[in-house]
Amino acid sequence: MPNGTYPLVRRTAKRLRGWGGVAAMALACGLTASLTLLPLAQDGDGVSAAPGAYGPGPGFGTAVQVRADTCRNPEASLPPSSADGPSIDAIKQRGKLVVGVDQSSYRWGYRDPEKGTLEGFDIELARAIAADILGNRNDVILRAIPTNQRTALLNSGKIDLVVRTMTINCKRIGEVAFSTAYFQAGQQVLAAKDDKTITGYDSSLRGKRICTAEGSTAYDALAENSFGAVFKDEGDGTKDDKDLLTVPNQLDCLVRLQLGEVDAIVTDNALAAGQAAQDPAVELKGRPFTKEYYGVAAKLGNDDLVRRVNQVLVGYRQGPWQAAYKKWLEKDLPGITRPPQPR
Repeated sequence: MPNGTYPLVRRTAKRLRGWGGVAAMALACGLTASLTLLPLAQDGDGVSAAPGAYGPGPGFGTAVQVRADTCRNPEASLPPSSADGPSIDAIKQRGKLVVGVDQSSYRWGYRDPEKGTLEGFDIELARAIAADILGNRNDVILRAIPTNQRTALLNSGKIDLVVRTMTINCKRIGEVAFSTAYFQAGQQVLAAKDDKTITGYDSSLRGKRICTAEGSTAYDALAENSFGAVFKDEGDGTKDDKDLLTVPNQLDCLVRLQLGEVDAIVTDNALAAGQAAQDPAVELKGRPFTKEYYGVAAKLGNDDLVRRVNQVLVGYRQGPWQAAYKKWLEKDLPGITRPPQPR
């Protein structure tokens, strides 16, 4: 297991003996939302918009926010701008940007066990946005939130943004407003290396117990085509939900896989690569079966904030993105040469 990951813990399941200590981390994190004050960095993105902190960037195609009922290009976002508006004014008056992040996805958003701080690729981007809006990378509240609460917390106004490996898709653009894409990923199957019966997202999943995060695109993919896999809990989405196969956070799935409670996980390959880095006994099976893009999410109607994030991303794509990728992701997700082009 690489340096800086979580300590090894003993496994009760015999076939999983020696697996990495993700369950220990889950216990340490408590798998509950927490509030943390952390610093931030900087970015920019736009066509005919004021330059961001990193200077003017490549051209940005003129676009309007795509409506969910006529969705063809959900990655199309608002043109970038550094102009203030009501959402930006409220953040400046408060003096803090509140960002929903993960605390249990290694390399993306996780709590460093030694320093106790939140770290990762998404954390770097969250810091960049706060630095651009407020001028100080420390003027940010990083609030750890579960996958299934991202939209609800945005719409309640308890957080300003979500920077948490959130996939842009047609369903979600009717619920939240997205920035331009800052990372490309794809859904893939993660299972134990010694399980030769699972070959990928195919008929080899028939009868297998598959874990996904609630509200994730992985769950939606299985709902559309499960290949006969068992992926729904009894009472899914109700108060009687058993919460075994559909869980609040991706880390919960890895713990269940380690304990032998499920046979495989379906998740973004970007997240799965981080989990495989934590635990050498698991591996990605087959190939990615979707093409998905991560975006920064804001509350619908907060157009000035979306435009500002897009402005930040202009400069971020010209150097800081590559530095963050090299630091956090390159080892486990090699071969990515640049961020996705903005639409």
